[in-house]
Amino acid sequence: MQRQLSGRLEYAWVLIGLALLSLVGYVVYAFIGTIVFGLFLYYATRPVYQRLRHVVRPRGLAAAVALLALALPALVIVAWAVALVITEANVVFTNEGSLASVLPPDLIAFVTTSLPDAATNLQLDQLSSADLQTIIDSATSVGNILTTVGIGLVHLFIMIALAYYLLRDGAQLSRWARFRFGDNRGVLDSVMDAIDADFHSIFFGNILNAVITGTIGVFSYTLLNTIAPASVAIPAAALVGLLTGVASLIPIVGMKLVYVPIAGYMIVQALLTDPNMVWFPVAFILVSLVIVDTIPDIVLRPYVSGRTLHVGAVMLAYTFGPLLFGWYGLFLMPILLVLVVNFGRHVLPALINREMVRPYGVDPGVTGRPVDTDVTSPGLRVTDDSTGDS
Repeated sequence: MQRQLSGRLEYAWVLIGLALLSLVGYVVYAFIGTIVFGLFLYYATRPVYQRLRHVVRPRGLAAAVALLALALPALVIVAWAVALVITEANVVFTNEGSLASVLPPDLIAFVTTSLPDAATNLQLDQLSSADLQTIIDSATSVGNILTTVGIGLVHLFIMIALAYYLLRDGAQLSRWARFRFGDNRGVLDSVMDAIDADFHSIFFGNILNAVITGTIGVFSYTLLNTIAPASVAIPAAALVGLLTGVASLIPIVGMKLVYVPIAGYMIVQALLTDPNMVWFPVAFILVSLVIVDTIPDIVLRPYVSGRTLHVGAVMLAYTFGPLLFGWYGLFLMPILLVLVVNFGRHVLPALINREMVRPYGVDPGVTGRPVDTDVTSPGLRVTDDSTGDS
């Protein structure tokens, strides 16, 4: 009787665990874009955090400095670049570059008609019911904008908080997971190490490079257009800069798919109008090659190593992700690719053949080394934080 009761209790706890897991899955699904972008911020700032740990002892302070000194200013710059792109897109696709093109129509009508009358007759009884309805509609539009901004700030806070706690407590989380769910054949260790390395390559190597390249391209081309002759100016400069960042995700040719055809078009335009203006397309090519293309690659290349994913599979993940999931698919689809590939590479052989899981390759610098501290170890690997600082 006691054994049967224990069994029933065990099934009850399993059901409770599944219910809790379903609720957690629902929350993750509801905020999936915010979570994957927070994960991107974590991997983007982790190298800075690891270097700060040499001079800043508390982990929490080092994580805060890394985020405030790098991530937050970078987000502001990226947001500014996105605003420029939206303005450029508004001009290109609607042929309306004025402020009136982005304001609510009812607000424009009220400002241009009713508001001057209301200013001269500062009495509510001089306003018609249509004017009052216009005021209400305009206030509603402003309230919706403020609500959207507030929700955006909440999501930004969640992203930064997630990145902060992963930087500060990722080592403890890794040790807990390995201790609780590890096996004597090293399957979990192999999977976690491989996933961490691939995430570093995906987020810090590829996506961060695309974000930096796109931001540099937006500002470089926008500034370059200020000195451009009218007949050979860069068409939709901010959009071209954004497209160079997106194209950098394509292997080998990358952003050359964008700026080389644009340069050819500008050269033809210069030759047809005034050959003396060819200097501007040449300046565009030099800026694209040196500032937009080469510098981000040189800066980030030392941090990108150990790439084990197939280049074509990664490119398809970047392509299908935004089409399937929206903007955050650029982050989510590569995550799914990493999880699937490493499950098939490390877990599936152990399940089928019940053999010891062996890594495909070992970094010679790691072989024979003792357990390292969280200053130099990847964020989700086993580290030694015996000091317990926070």
